[in-house]
Amino acid sequence: MVNQKLVIYQFQSLYQILKELEKELNLQVVEISNEDLLKKTIHNSENYLVISKKEYLNVENLLILNSVPIKIFKLIEQINIKLMRIRFSGQSNININDYKINLNSREIFDNKNKLKLTEKEVDTIIYLSKIDKPVSIEELEKNVWQYQEDIETHTVETHIYRLRKKILKIFQDDNFIISTKDGYQIK
Repeated sequence: MVNQKLVIYQFQSLYQILKELEKELNLQVVEISNEDLLKKTIHNSENYLVISKKEYLNVENLLILNSVPIKIFKLIEQINIKLMRIRFSGQSNININDYKINLNSREIFDNKNKLKLTEKEVDTIIYLSKIDKPVSIEELEKNVWQYQEDIETHTVETHIYRLRKKILKIFQDDNFIISTKDGYQIK
């Protein structure tokens, strides 16, 4: 599955070379020649890199190739490094209510405090935050813990109890994860 987009802006010769390598690079390579289409394309994309001969102020993820010719392996290395940085920074901070979660360091923080989380705690918070209704214990067991449906366990309840206790202690917030008759929810 290709989810990274390489946008070649006003650089047709480079586009032709990279388009031939598209499958090997595992990237979607597109050519754009006008600024309005560039703005529209990057506005609708999250995981992209624009390659151009010159700098454009309104483009966040930009690789400027102002010294050509360049060896293809060096170019691919620069593309990969830039894409890794984009992916890493995209995981850095996720906003959930009054908090930010850094997936790389597995921390939740607000303006004053921060709390180290386990991988399952982060997974649980992220999962709950993406769904606008209460999530049942069975759904969490299946989708976060990958448990089979017929296993009797109190893992979810125990983890959420401990997570709520940690959040209460550090942030004095006893309403971050709420319990309802239908499950758990982050509002």
